[in-house]
Amino acid sequence: MVNVIEIAFTGYPVTDIARARAFYENVLGLKTSTVFEHEEKHWIEYDIGPGTLAISNMSSDWTGNRQGPAIALEVADFDAAIAALRSAGVTFYLEPMPSPVCRMAIIADPDGNSIAIHKRNS
Repeated sequence: MVNVIEIAFTGYPVTDIARARAFYENVLGLKTSTVFEHEEKHWIEYDIGPGTLAISNMSSDWTGNRQGPAIALEVADFDAAIAALRSAGVTFYLEPMPSPVCRMAIIADPDGNSIAIHKRNS
């Protein structure tokens, strides 16, 4: 049996590093923790709590996709986060909705990757 102890990182493919960084850093407010650059290829990491979200254009075979996995970002204020995302013109794949355990919406990054905006019920 494999003994998994934590998620090391979640990676998202992007095509335009400047556009992607503007979204992740300016719209979502994430701070870079690690930046690897080699010629035109980049790997950018954002530490979020004990986890890491990475964006990269390292492989042309790895492309953004709405149908792929989605990371869920826990927000402090769901309504404020949704308002800020709408103000920034972000595309919503799933409009804000309640569930028995949370409130959630799914948005698109500039490459079409799905990102869940999430707030656990108190």
